[in-house]
Amino acid sequence: MTTTHAAFRVTRRMLGAPTVGPLLALILAMAFFSVKSDVFLEGQNLSLVLQQVMVVGVLAIGQTFIILTAGIDLSCGTVMAFGQIVMTKLAVAQGVDPVLAIALGIAACVGFGLLNGLFVAGVRLPAFIVTLGTLNIAFALTHVYSNDETYSELPSQLLFFGRIFTIGNADITYGVPAMFVLFGIAWYLLTKTTWGRHVFAVGDNLEAARLMGIKTRRVLLSVYVFAGLTYGIAAMLLVARTELGDPNAGQTTENLDAITAVVLGGTSLFGGRGTVIGTLIGAIVIGVFRNGLTLIGVEVVWQYFVTGLLVILAVSVDQLTHRRRA
Repeated sequence: MTTTHAAFRVTRRMLGAPTVGPLLALILAMAFFSVKSDVFLEGQNLSLVLQQVMVVGVLAIGQTFIILTAGIDLSCGTVMAFGQIVMTKLAVAQGVDPVLAIALGIAACVGFGLLNGLFVAGVRLPAFIVTLGTLNIAFALTHVYSNDETYSELPSQLLFFGRIFTIGNADITYGVPAMFVLFGIAWYLLTKTTWGRHVFAVGDNLEAARLMGIKTRRVLLSVYVFAGLTYGIAAMLLVARTELGDPNAGQTTENLDAITAVVLGGTSLFGGRGTVIGTLIGAIVIGVFRNGLTLIGVEVVWQYFVTGLLVILAVSVDQLTHRRRA
């Protein structure tokens, strides 16, 4: 009886893990589309899914850290767009060394992260309002700095992560394993470091974390700076994938897709609960749905409709879970 009870508790704990729901959703979605399309499970198509997920997935890493602190960043995609324009214009139009151009583009994104962090942590403004403001600032600067020009014929250094290697019959870009490495680093930071534990504590109860001696403002500031760093890396991957510096890239769906990936991955919008592994699964779920619906002939507008339903469902589950815990 004791063994049965222990097994039941373990099973219940596993089913209650934040990643279980998104993982089941991913398995069911893949099963459904594999039945509906003979092409879906082919290596080349699955590789395409991961390439489509690559940029949003890296954006969602930074978004995960912010949402874990009970914040949100509406500016992530627009900041990424500014970073990739800085990289490409410096390298193509101004003759800056490509490696330095990449570093300066990433630094520009980190600067936006610092700006967000100073207002959220220092001035105590709501993250929603601050990042809505920086979204518009980054949008304006992107178009002003680029003069609405698209930059092509990029140096090879900017295109490295878009290069292809082959596994079996699937062509994979170097950006895909880079994304997995970044998720691994983020997982380690969250689960194996004191800083990661402080991030969870701040998101769970800011005042309690402060009373425990955690420097909450410093933690919040560092989270937004780290998020800016991931947006800069995402900008580099976007340039490598598209082989362009496009002022309109990243300014449409990427902001919401990154948030959607985090929510679908089981991270609570109330903060203090979630995992980056869940975010990775959530990003892949989005990619699978977009790819699968395209293969079976569903129009793009209905793909956004389905994504919206998934977000509402995930937020509803999060809300019910939060009420039960309260």
